[in-house]
Amino acid sequence: MTDPTNFCRETVNIWRTVGYFLLIFKIVIPLILIILGMVDLGKAVISSDDKAISKAAKSLLMRIIAAICIFFIPTIVSFVINLVDGTLGANYEICANCISNPGGTSGEGACGTVYNQEFGSGS
Repeated sequence: MTDPTNFCRETVNIWRTVGYFLLIFKIVIPLILIILGMVDLGKAVISSDDKAISKAAKSLLMRIIAAICIFFIPTIVSFVINLVDGTLGANYEICANCISNPGGTSGEGACGTVYNQEFGSGS
């Protein structure tokens, strides 16, 4: 059975993968949402229909709000993990660092350092 105090250290590979996924997710999805909203608004402007322009502008605004929320998901996840850190006697800081900075090798993003210590790759 996994020791709860070393959970993040033992599962660093998983947290690193989640971190890379969220990094891509928080950049690509908002860009797609904003580009699609701009395309819809452009189509409405070209059609010169005031009702369609209003609807497209509202849609673009909602997509921008959704993009901002998606961009901050990793920050929110990291905040929640930091709230839990220490309450169960475990060190969840490693999990938070791997999610927020999966390629980090020192300082705040210590995921790379932990990974290298555990698996002997890299520096």
